[in-house]
Amino acid sequence: MPKLTVWYLRAAFVHLALGATFGALMLTARALPAWGWAWTWFPSHIELMAYGWMMQFALGVAFWALPRYLKPPKRGDQRPAWAAWALINLGVLLLAYGPLLGLDWARAAGGAVEALAVLMFAFYAWPRVKPLGV
Repeated sequence: MPKLTVWYLRAAFVHLALGATFGALMLTARALPAWGWAWTWFPSHIELMAYGWMMQFALGVAFWALPRYLKPPKRGDQRPAWAAWALINLGVLLLAYGPLLGLDWARAAGGAVEALAVLMFAFYAWPRVKPLGV
């Protein structure tokens, strides 16, 4: 498995563990009214599960599964894909933890960084998406 895929998947599993922990605390808060504060983590839970876990897992598998080139380097210039990995993790951190820390600017910055990450990965993957036999 390529090194970048390993990094995407490991980061995805870290976000899954954190998102599931936040979700478990929110479920516990349903039974314990004194834990009502846990519901302030709902946006962070959604961010960790949707972008940190699912999006990152999908990008890691796409990097591994997309057709390779016939000539080396088989996966092309990987720098945009590495940049996408760094940006998506930065965006998830900003969006999941920024509001909890009182950083009002983190929502806009995190969303912009995540959008840039998706564009970087699309820029990288576009030439690898081709019909069979081409």
